[in-house]
Amino acid sequence: MSEPEFLSQSSVAIVGLGLMGGSLAKALAGKCRAILGVDPDAQAGELALREGMVTRFSTQPAEILPLADVIVLAAPVRKIIDLIAMIPDMHPGKAVVFDLGSTKQEICEAFERLPERFEALGGHPMCGKTESGLNHADAALFVGAAFALIPLSRTTERARRLGEEIVQVVGARALWLDAALHDRWVASSSHIPYLLAIALALATPPDAAPLIGPGFRSTTRVAASSVVMMQDILMTNQAFVLEAVERVRNSLQVLEDALAAGNEERLAGLLSLGKERHQRLLQAIGGDG
Repeated sequence: MSEPEFLSQSSVAIVGLGLMGGSLAKALAGKCRAILGVDPDAQAGELALREGMVTRFSTQPAEILPLADVIVLAAPVRKIIDLIAMIPDMHPGKAVVFDLGSTKQEICEAFERLPERFEALGGHPMCGKTESGLNHADAALFVGAAFALIPLSRTTERARRLGEEIVQVVGARALWLDAALHDRWVASSSHIPYLLAIALALATPPDAAPLIGPGFRSTTRVAASSVVMMQDILMTNQAFVLEAVERVRNSLQVLEDALAAGNEERLAGLLSLGKERHQRLLQAIGGDG
């Protein structure tokens, strides 16, 4: 791996020291001039300082952001949008602003409103855990994951290089996309699985609990995700999620019709088609078939 040219010269402020922000701080250790932390939770800051994740911390963004060459926003989506609007009043100079938000269109629209002295680039690592919080931060969280990079019309070559350096350092795979395509894809690959996990949990009779096995556990795993985080994600990707819901509803209807009609040939064909599609999707990203 080549030396990260821009990162090594930069003080990086990470706003939000939860699972993602904390994991990024750990993964960037030793690759930046300094890592600065911001979080409303003072205890998270104490932990980050004690474990050497950051060299300086404050609960107040205005105390940290002026010291940063790079600002990484690692908060829930709507909080990121609020923070973007506040940055010009808190940072008097130039900086690259980068985010880890799970949806991109509204964030990128907010980026476009920043003064010209700020360089902006959207980002979204496709990884995580159902557990949240700094206690679960892991430097290896991003290894092997797709890391979407979302350029704006104003994104400079330097910001692009910096984004690629971050992806390289954390061990992920850069995937350049526009904001709308990103949001359309994650509606199906991430947001619908969460809604289906919630729907299945709601539809399962409590008295069936003694027979819960690995199938139910794996299928509903993401139902344990942070409600605050997921509500932000769903509401900022509403149109594409609703499109995906309709596709799933249609698929379920076709399966239901075959089952209700007792049409075993039709049902077997649909089940086989779904299995083949599942294998192709995983093979396309190098996963197990």
